[in-house]
Amino acid sequence: MKIRLDYGKTGLDVELPDDRVVGPLSLRPVTPLDQPARILEQVLAHPIGSPPLAELARGKQSACILICDITRPVPNTLLLTPMLRILEENGIPRSGITILVATGMHRANEGEELVELVGPEIACNYRCLNHDGKNRDQHRYLGTTDRGVPVWIDHRYLDAELKLATGLIEPHLMAGYSGGRKLICPGISALETVKVWHGPDFLEHPKADYGHLSGNPVHEENTRIARMAGCDFIVNVTLDEKRRVTSIVAGDMEQAFLEGVRFIEEVVRAPVPEPCEVVVTSGAGYPLDTTFYQAVKGMTGALPIVKAGGTIVIAASMTEGIGSPEFQQLFRENATLEQFMQRILGKDYFVMDQWQLEEMAKVCRRAKVKVVTHGLSAETLRGLFVEPAESVEAAVAEALAFHGPHARVAVIPKGPYVMPVVA
Repeated sequence: MKIRLDYGKTGLDVELPDDRVVGPLSLRPVTPLDQPARILEQVLAHPIGSPPLAELARGKQSACILICDITRPVPNTLLLTPMLRILEENGIPRSGITILVATGMHRANEGEELVELVGPEIACNYRCLNHDGKNRDQHRYLGTTDRGVPVWIDHRYLDAELKLATGLIEPHLMAGYSGGRKLICPGISALETVKVWHGPDFLEHPKADYGHLSGNPVHEENTRIARMAGCDFIVNVTLDEKRRVTSIVAGDMEQAFLEGVRFIEEVVRAPVPEPCEVVVTSGAGYPLDTTFYQAVKGMTGALPIVKAGGTIVIAASMTEGIGSPEFQQLFRENATLEQFMQRILGKDYFVMDQWQLEEMAKVCRRAKVKVVTHGLSAETLRGLFVEPAESVEAAVAEALAFHGPHARVAVIPKGPYVMPVVA
């Protein structure tokens, strides 16, 4: 069976044994919006739980619009174009509008990458800035939550009279679903906030996982932090397998977000009758699979359907390497994942981006991980607590030989965009 995995900008064709394959597991087909721009105008005028955007803008002199960074394929030009027009038509001067890239702890998106994010016209004619989570001077302290998270938020957002956020609703490995409140925490939060919110006290909770909102402390806490910061209006989308818009929600930060989740949660679930010995997945292609750090999301996405002691084979381009210097530091400082986990659970050790390695540790406790990539050498991969493989076919053949003649291979071509579950 020939299957194309999402990989970089081109995809990766693989040949797998027909009699072993379960799937491919994919998003449930949904008809994309025929005229998304027209639907967007309608939801901006008739939002969920909020006055129209035009009404909110009247009498204001400044606005800040949060957008996702390059790791999310959000159709920013589609969303921003009518929003910016409405703000200006209702009295907010262009000089008072800031588009703030909610990078969280990721790197800045500048130059051609910024143009790719928002389109050339917006990039040239509006103030587009990047959040810098490591620069605490750009943040203002709003207090500490009951769960002990110090809340530091980018002051450029806090200083705006009108606070807006865009985004994409999709499964998320810690917060249940992305979108909504995530543009504020971690999007424009300082490291001092994220290090606690992404700490073991939150991430080791069993509900801190894909698809869970109720009882998920990660979701509950960043919702609370977003309320403290304030958000007047959100515009979020959902996408199909070809990244076409399937729905748009706008309005109140919580009500509109939950409406979007209700739409997408049945679309992303892909049931299998029982766990499989082998799961082949991807890093979801560009822009999500450009680093090993981001590819961890593909590994964790496979966890619900891999048998204990099974094998996960993941293909990701990793064209930008491992990840941040801090993430790379974690591998140099820890000889094993067990040593790393003991350190962070002991609370006497912290390195930025450790949360992603903590998520990978959950995967490696359950399954062996084989990685196929053109971006990192086999030697480098061995130092990242995974096994290198020359090809998906070779990795699967080796795994099937190990797991035996009755082993099954589940395939998730779009990686973490799909949420596999055991029916």
